[in-house]
Formats: sequence, C-alpha cells, structure tokens
Amino acid sequence: MASRSASATPRRKRPLIVRLLKWLLIVVLVLVLLVAGFAAWQWRTDKPLKIGWLYERIFMEYAIDDPELLSMMRVLPGWLDFYSGDLTDASMARGERLMAKLERDLASLHSYDRESLDEDGKLSYDILDYFLGQQVENRRWQYHNFPVNQMFGVQSMLPDFMVNTHSVEDLGDARNYVSRLRKFPEKFGQVLEGLRHREKLGVLPQRFVIDKVLEQMRGLVASAPDQHLLYTDLAGKLDALAEKASAADRDAVLADARSAIADAVYPAYGELIAYFEHLQQVVTDNHGAWALPDGLDFYNSQIKVHTTTDMTADEIHAIGLAEVERIGAEMDAILRAEGLEDGTIGDRVQAINRRPDQLFPDTEEGRRQIIAEYQRIIDEISAGLDSYFDVRPSAKVEVRPVPEFSQKTAPGAYYQSPAMDGSRPGVFYINLRNMAELPRFTMRTLSYHEGVPGHHFQIAIMQELKGVPTFRRILGFTAYSEGWALYTERLAWEAGFQSDPLDNLGRLRDEMFRAVRLVVDTGMHARRWTREQAIDYMLANTGMVESDVVAEIERYLVNPGQALAYKVGMLKILALRERAREALGERFDIREFHNQVLTRGAMPLALLERHIDAWIAAAGR
Repeated sequence: MASRSASATPRRKRPLIVRLLKWLLIVVLVLVLLVAGFAAWQWRTDKPLKIGWLYERIFMEYAIDDPELLSMMRVLPGWLDFYSGDLTDASMARGERLMAKLERDLASLHSYDRESLDEDGKLSYDILDYFLGQQVENRRWQYHNFPVNQMFGVQSMLPDFMVNTHSVEDLGDARNYVSRLRKFPEKFGQVLEGLRHREKLGVLPQRFVIDKVLEQMRGLVASAPDQHLLYTDLAGKLDALAEKASAADRDAVLADARSAIADAVYPAYGELIAYFEHLQQVVTDNHGAWALPDGLDFYNSQIKVHTTTDMTADEIHAIGLAEVERIGAEMDAILRAEGLEDGTIGDRVQAINRRPDQLFPDTEEGRRQIIAEYQRIIDEISAGLDSYFDVRPSAKVEVRPVPEFSQKTAPGAYYQSPAMDGSRPGVFYINLRNMAELPRFTMRTLSYHEGVPGHHFQIAIMQELKGVPTFRRILGFTAYSEGWALYTERLAWEAGFQSDPLDNLGRLRDEMFRAVRLVVDTGMHARRWTREQAIDYMLANTGMVESDVVAEIERYLVNPGQALAYKVGMLKILALRERAREALGERFDIREFHNQVLTRGAMPLALLERHIDAWIAAAGR
C-alpha cells in the first residue's frame, strides 16, 4: 500500500499578484490606521500641526455641540444627519463648559507664531483672537442678560425655529420634528435653571418684559393642540410629502405631534408661565443697565462688544446729539417743501405718515400688496447696481411676513441668512402687525437695509467666501454688519434710487432713528433716563408711530448697547471710503472699495480700518 505522503499532490505557491495584493492591503490598512490615529491626536492636541486645522476644529466642536445651529446652517450632507431630532443644550453646565473651551481655544491660538503667517493669515488670526478674547474678557457678565424677553427667547424663538428652520423633506424629518417637540420640557427646564440663577444674582428683567412675555406665552398655549401653529405647520409640511409618504404614515406622525404638543410642549410653557407669574410679584421697575449689579461696568463692556471700539457712553451720546441736529436740518428742508412748517420733526413726519396716499389698506389684501412691493423694490435695485458692485451673492432673497404669533413684540423687520447648502434663500421678514408703521415713503430704505445691498449682500457674500477658515464665513460683529446695512441706505440714495423727496425723507428718518439710538441707549443705561423719557425723545425726533417707538425703546432696554452699533459702524465705513477717495483720487473705484469691505468677512472696526489702509497703500503705489 502506497504511503499518503508519496501520493499527495504538491502544494502550489500562490501567484505573485495575489501575494502583492495581500501585502498592499496590509500596507493600506496600516496607513489608514496611522492617518486615523494622527487625525485623532490632532483633534485632541492643544496645538495641531497647522493653524488652519485649529480653526476648523474650533468651528466643528462648536457646531457639533449645537444641533439647532446645524439645522440652520445645513453645512453637513443629509446622510450625516445625527442632530435633527435634538435641541441645543441650554443648561448652565454647558455654558460653563463653553466658557472653559473659549479659554482653551484662545490659549491654543496664542501658541502659534502670528508673524509667520501671510497677510490674510494674520487677518484670520486677528479676527479670531479678537472674538475669543472678547468672550473671555466678558466672562464676568455671563449672566448679566435677559434670555427670555419680549423680543427673543426660548418661548418665541423655539417655535419660530421649528416653523422656519426645521425642514421636512421626508418622513424621517417629520419624526425628528416630533422628537424635538418632545424635548421642549428639557430645553425649557434648562432655561429656567439659568433664570433662577440670575434672580439670585439680582439680574431681573424689567416689568414690561414680564407682562409681555406672559401675554405672549399664554397666547401660545390657548388653542387646542391640533390648532397650535406647531401642529398646523407640520401638517402643511407633511401635505407636501403626499407623493413620498402614505396618508396613513402622515396621519400617524400627526397623531404623535398632537400628543407631543399636549404632553410636552404645553407643560413646558406652563412651567415658564408659572415662573414669570412669580416675577410679576417681585419686579415693579423698568430701569436700564445701571440698576443691575455693577451695572455701569456691565454697560461699558457692552458698548465695546457691540461697537468694537473703545468709545465711552459720553462720547457716543455727544455724537448722537450732533447727528440728530444735522439730520434734523435736512429733514426740516424736505418737510417745509411739503408745506409742513410748524411743530417738531416728529409731528410733521407723522402728518405724512397719516396721509392716505402713504398707507396700504389694513386688510389681508393690503398685506399681500405690501409684501409684493417690498420684493419689487429689491428686484429693482438688484438690477441696477453694476456701477457699484462687481461681486454679488448667488443666493437669492425673499420677502416674507414675520410669523403672526411673534408680531406684537418682534422688531419691525429683520433678516435671516440663507442656508449654506443653498436649500433656503435669504429672507427679509417684515412685521405687518400695524400697517401704519409701514408708510410708502419708508419702504425703500428698509428694503435696502435688510435686503439688497444691505444685510443680504454682506451675509450671503460672506457665506460664499472661498479659501478662508469656516469661522470667517459665519462669525458676525454687530458694528460691521449693521454699519454696512445702514451705509447702504445712503449708498442707494447716492445711486439715485431715492430721488423722490419723500423717499429721501424716509432715508433721513431712518438715519435719524439710528442717531436717536445713540442718545436714548446711552441715556437709559448710563444717564438713568426713564423708559418714558426715551420714548418721548424718539417720538419728537423721528416721526415713527408710537407702537413702533415703544417696541424699539423696550428692545434697547433688554439688549444694552446693541443699538449703538448701527451709526457707529456706518460712520466708520463712510470715513474709510472718503479716506480712500482722497488718497487715490482718480484711481478710486467704489466697486473695489466695496470688494475690500465685503470679501474678507465680518471683522471688528479696527481691523477693517487696518485692512482698508493697507489696500489704500498698495493701490496708491
């Protein structure tokens, strides 16, 4: 019998190509592991190898920790949606973690050699250094604010976020909508924790805030769950999915939403209502920032935050008084030409406000007409700016009404930026609560400020920048952005879009309005003006209707210093433009000046001035 070994078939060697592929696979796996390990180390280290990596890490860490911000920006692909069923943590613990992170990020930034960077790299460094440094410097005032007030706060902004930001493109998005509704109690509880802490510190909102927030919240829970705006909004979004989802599936989601509103949303509001009813028994005054603990120091910090300057309250107050006098003289000339010679500027502008030819009907049809007219004005100027701009945003802008539930206490108008993935345009929201607040002669300047070439140009161009760190596409500085928007009101007049004297009166009225802000904001917060004193001053000098004036003055009381940014920023941009015009003479091109202002992203005014001066020097060679 033959042995097994003698009859066994000899084992063949594997082909060379197979062995090479095996080793190539091993090498690839090792490289992947090394790259992953390196990336993980760079994510954790205080000083990544490249400063650009630090910039992106800082942005991503903030964004990943803020689901609502991610929904608003829409910078991640749909397959990476891990956040749309969550709400952003509003707890004090997260606030403390964020402050600690700010300090770490600032220290990491300072570990790099700024002088080794090119000029644009230095600008990125300096913008982030200013922003982080300001946050760290103002840690002392972390709880010196009113996170729930008549203008903004979880009670109004969260429903607004659900209606205007949470998109529903499939059943998964709809279920995430309901998931977020069920998390209202947690979010409201976190906000309440911070409110109670502020009460212990003696940081309490004004009495009018308490009364108006209560009225707002009670209105939001007055209807049956299936009549609530959160239910009807979701129902409308689901109707648009009729071709993608069955009626049974859509009905099931709506049933869950009705249950979530009844069992989660309404009880959350009930807790916040109870707390504000408690505050009604505690607060009786409507004082400015001076009445808070260390209030004057706090207000001085807010002046710096919002104007990005070292100006004092007295300096700003004096500028405001001088500007009120200058603008008043220009308004007076137009009013006299209209046959209005007697009374204050405010009284005479009010007379034009009341003219039938200046008012749209206070009807639903009138509201549709005014929205269409705002859009027409924006479309008109968009087609006529080639002599002033050669850089335009690709994102479009639409005009929409402020949601009805927040009209009573919302500003007269505001702008919402486009989604960064192009799925949502920029939106100019106009408040239609009182048609008398929107006379025809004021429409152009408001359109230019909120839309084109104001906020929409500045913000959409910034979002579309290429070759810059992500933070430069999203970071805002109030004096820069609001200063630009106010500057464009004047620019549109210079370009001939307000040639009618009444349209120019509307421009001057709104510039007067921003000059008056310098007076009343510093008056209430540093000079102990009363709310009523500020209202009277604004009425006398602007001609705005009383309901609009009251809303504005109460806005300044809950957000000290913010209203100063508009005029301070505008004056700086105008000064820089004239400096460039004088230095460059015939070589001055206003389109290039606007490029220099707009295509580097938002920045503090001192950095904008440094950048423009460098451009002037280079262009003048």
